[in-house]
Amino acid sequence: MTMIFAHRGFTGYYPENTMLAFQKAAAETAADGIELDIQLTKDGEIVIMHDERLDRTTNGSGWIKDYTLKELKTLSVGVNVKGFFPRQTIPTLREYFDWFKTTSLITNIELKTGVFEYEGIEAKLAALVGEYNLEKQVWFSSFNHYSLANLKKLLPNAQCGLLMDTWLMNVGAYAASQGAATVNACSYFCCKEGVVEDLHAHGVGLQAWTPNDAQLMKKLVDRGVDSLITNFPDIAAKVIGRV
Repeated sequence: MTMIFAHRGFTGYYPENTMLAFQKAAAETAADGIELDIQLTKDGEIVIMHDERLDRTTNGSGWIKDYTLKELKTLSVGVNVKGFFPRQTIPTLREYFDWFKTTSLITNIELKTGVFEYEGIEAKLAALVGEYNLEKQVWFSSFNHYSLANLKKLLPNAQCGLLMDTWLMNVGAYAASQGAATVNACSYFCCKEGVVEDLHAHGVGLQAWTPNDAQLMKKLVDRGVDSLITNFPDIAAKVIGRV
């Protein structure tokens, strides 16, 4: 059965990568899991944010890496979203885990190491996952495949997804050679004939991001993708027939 991941939380209706969006995904949808993004602060704390810069989603400006956690916590998140919501701040991964450990969901953590490598982020992440005993509930992904290789050295049984937005050939063989559990690819690549079959033949799953309309979701499900990573997990649940 195709799994559903709430992309940055329930971002179809709530500010992305906030505790509100995560909690609403759990409470209001039939999602199997949540996808989120992590970066490092100036003082080495893991925070949840998609962009390397603050400008799009907060009332701040500049690079996350140039601010301490204390400084980042003074900012409001969700300024790019219309509507009235309780004030949201940038969550730490520790804050998220304090809530997440009470759920039965899966979390797909994307390491945002494509622009800045964030030296030591893999070790910090592995240590925090171990501290909370969440090895079976947390999956990992990144566009930086070196970063995932580093993580696999620390957590040999980690379920890692190779993020990609290019139309690679022989992707199944490559993913298998890296010990990947999944390839997490843009929806249109996932729709290409033969991609699912190639990956499955190599024992690798396929997760599609970010289909947000029912027609595309249906096409991907019919193709045989293993997961939909979507801003609208409520729509995905209807397409799959869960509600």
